[in-house]
Amino acid sequence: MAFETKNIGTEAAFKKIKYYCVYQERNHTEVKQKLYGYGLYKNEVELLLSQLIEENYLNEERFAIAYAGGKFRINQWGKTKIKYNLTQKQVSNYCIKKALSSIADADYENTLQILAMQKLKALQNEKNIFAKKSKLQNYLVGKGYEFELVAKIVNGL
Repeated sequence: MAFETKNIGTEAAFKKIKYYCVYQERNHTEVKQKLYGYGLYKNEVELLLSQLIEENYLNEERFAIAYAGGKFRINQWGKTKIKYNLTQKQVSNYCIKKALSSIADADYENTLQILAMQKLKALQNEKNIFAKKSKLQNYLVGKGYEFELVAKIVNGL
């Protein structure tokens, strides 16, 4: 037996979804899922989505820039990981490019350098220089930094 949610109506759903969007930047997919969770039908969801976009509660470009900036500043993610996650959230390529370009190159390289130094300090007990470089490189690539940049930094140490 499937669980069905009761349709709360477009008026109530619009009021709730506005607060949902004001609380934090959201992408279209998240909002669409939330609206379907309110038991709304496809045409009602599409109507409310267009209304949210029209009234500027929902803006994919703004979401992408906020998401990329937050993941970079707080989690120190690289552009590759940010791009992958935005793609998973079904954000358009245009918005992804705009979001990634909003990250300053100087800050990006500085953060990568700091991460490399911190990880190198954590790997000080590793005697084998090749194993140390390999672990450092894997860590930085795993954080989502581009292989070319990582290789440049690792080889510079």
